[in-house]
Amino acid sequence: MLGVTGLAACLFMAAQTYSVPPAVLVGIMHVEGGKIGQQVKNTNNTYDLGPMQINTIWIPELAKYWKVSESTAKKWVRDDGCINVAVAAWILRKNVDNSGSLYKAIAHYHSRTPKFGSKYRKKVFMSMYKHGLLKSQNSLR
Repeated sequence: MLGVTGLAACLFMAAQTYSVPPAVLVGIMHVEGGKIGQQVKNTNNTYDLGPMQINTIWIPELAKYWKVSESTAKKWVRDDGCINVAVAAWILRKNVDNSGSLYKAIAHYHSRTPKFGSKYRKKVFMSMYKHGLLKSQNSLR
């Protein structure tokens, strides 16, 4: 079983691999509040998986990329903390590349609908500030 130290090492490696700030990944992890092996059903019949609550909407793309079945990809994302945080970093990087902005990418990690995404981004910034990962509350606005 992967402990906190191991998960932290995976998070830092994923941040470096995908060139995203580790502090943002930590903030997302705290807001998501998931656990290794966790599967939470959403109202739209998708599921959120693992520590970073990766939505199952990503599973077909991951399965194709990894050349495995969708059930295997889902199991890996849900049950392997290192894979889960790496997928989160990959999603964040895709969002940065697509939006051209880390600020927007954080919101899009949760939702592309502005009213939901902006609330989420504020939660992530508040979590980062609370945990000493953000120096100023000015980013919270």
